[in-house]
Amino acid sequence: MSELVLTEDRDAVRHVILNRPEKRNAFNEELILALGAALRTAADDPAVRVVVLRGNGPVFSAGMDVGALAGAASAPERLRAFRRDCLDAWNLCEEMLKPTVCVIHGACLGGALELALACDLRVMAEDAVVGLPETRLGLVPDVGGASRLPQVVGVGRAKELILTSRVIGAVDAERYGLVNRIGGMDVASALVDELLGCAPLAVGLAKRLIDASARPALSTTLELEVSAQEQCMRSQDVREGVAAAAERRAPVWTGR
Repeated sequence: MSELVLTEDRDAVRHVILNRPEKRNAFNEELILALGAALRTAADDPAVRVVVLRGNGPVFSAGMDVGALAGAASAPERLRAFRRDCLDAWNLCEEMLKPTVCVIHGACLGGALELALACDLRVMAEDAVVGLPETRLGLVPDVGGASRLPQVVGVGRAKELILTSRVIGAVDAERYGLVNRIGGMDVASALVDELLGCAPLAVGLAKRLIDASARPALSTTLELEVSAQEQCMRSQDVREGVAAAAERRAPVWTGR
């Protein structure tokens, strides 16, 4: 069985690669834990100055695995434990004292976009799509999406994207400020080179200062997210929505 997360060092840059391509890198418990371990190792390695997060296969990630969602919907009391594993991994992208760059191709949906939002910078392929389609399932973004997206794109855009479950392309994502640059690995590599051209301690400290200023109440809003999700999980809407998604055997995405 192949490793669920691959790592690749390019001098001082650690590439962390989601490697569940047969499931479009959808997050189940095993992939979440493997990602957390890989990010923690990168954060603790003094030789690593920049972390690049990307996906193997046709898409970056289709979001949460339908089976994992169905399990949470059938046993809402397990939600906090499942979500805790996600946040332990996702938050590492923001908390480590080195810049993190998410390279998006194909699709980046739901929990995957929440992971990308936890990164410092995002590069998106011209033909990729991103979105938070949870409300179509009767859910809310609950691993940082509702907390971080407003700080990235503004409250109005965040409400538009979350309340309508709208999936957007690269041009709109850049226009909204959701991604920093449009392009593939060549564009991402150029951005990484710019980061490497600056003093690593100053970059890490500046990152921490900016995050503290932008999200002073992150722990409070993350708690509000899970409380809202617990209410959703007890509703008939989510049972019907997750059942329909499981029947399709596909991620929650009605785009191309």
